[in-house]
Amino acid sequence: MNHNYTFQFFKKGVVALFALAVFSTFFYSFTTTNTADEPTPQELIKAMEKAMGSWKKMYKLKDVQFTYNYEYPGQNKKDLSIEKYIFEGEHSWAKYMTHQINVMPDKGGEVIQSLIGNDITVSHDGKMMDDPQSKGLGTFLRKANYYWFTMMYKLSDPGVKLSTNGTETMDGTLYQKVRVDFNADEVGKKENDIYILYINSKTKLVDQFYFSLPAQGVNQPVILMKVDYKTMNGVKVPYKRSIFQPNAEGQYGSEPNLVQTSSNIKFKNGFKPSDFMIK
Repeated sequence: MNHNYTFQFFKKGVVALFALAVFSTFFYSFTTTNTADEPTPQELIKAMEKAMGSWKKMYKLKDVQFTYNYEYPGQNKKDLSIEKYIFEGEHSWAKYMTHQINVMPDKGGEVIQSLIGNDITVSHDGKMMDDPQSKGLGTFLRKANYYWFTMMYKLSDPGVKLSTNGTETMDGTLYQKVRVDFNADEVGKKENDIYILYINSKTKLVDQFYFSLPAQGVNQPVILMKVDYKTMNGVKVPYKRSIFQPNAEGQYGSEPNLVQTSSNIKFKNGFKPSDFMIK
């Protein structure tokens, strides 16, 4: 994927402060050795997908639309969009009404991004944008936002490599940890994130996970995401994601650095790929 564009997962300049060697030591100090009687990572993921409702049920819902608020808490900055996805073909569309972080933060007006198959189009106040930065960022966000919404249903896809990462008890709950890597050749992407999933042994859901962000030079899974779900149409959807970044000592604050919230979620809208074309 072309990364010749500006993307801020966190506030500009903060990622450059990461001391990755320190974080690696901090993170992996929590890893424990799994025993022979523990379930395989594939079994853990299968149980998690069942608890979510299954990709088969999600896929039958055809499409989804929701309001997406991507916000720095306390900073009075956000990207607010209407998101639309079609599950067959992974088509992704968004209209940004407010865009102060990633999408043309120096400009007002309305921004529309449309990814139909692998074809990206972007418009600003009705004018098509053909510059590499707008199109590169559009492609990244359309794929990334779709993936965040469907991620827990996609961890058995081709190209996904699973391995056990021991167990950990937090606040009286036992978590079984699964590491997720990707085969670059199979997924068609040279640089890929790494995830360390924390699967709740009682609910079978992923309550949180650590991940890397190689696009911003964070090559170890040290960024923490906590996930809240709601059940709709027989499936669970991640309606709130709270992201915590570590400081140079590997410590995490009590308040998130970034919050992503999905609201007004509606399935079965009858969308067709042609509906996502920017006219």
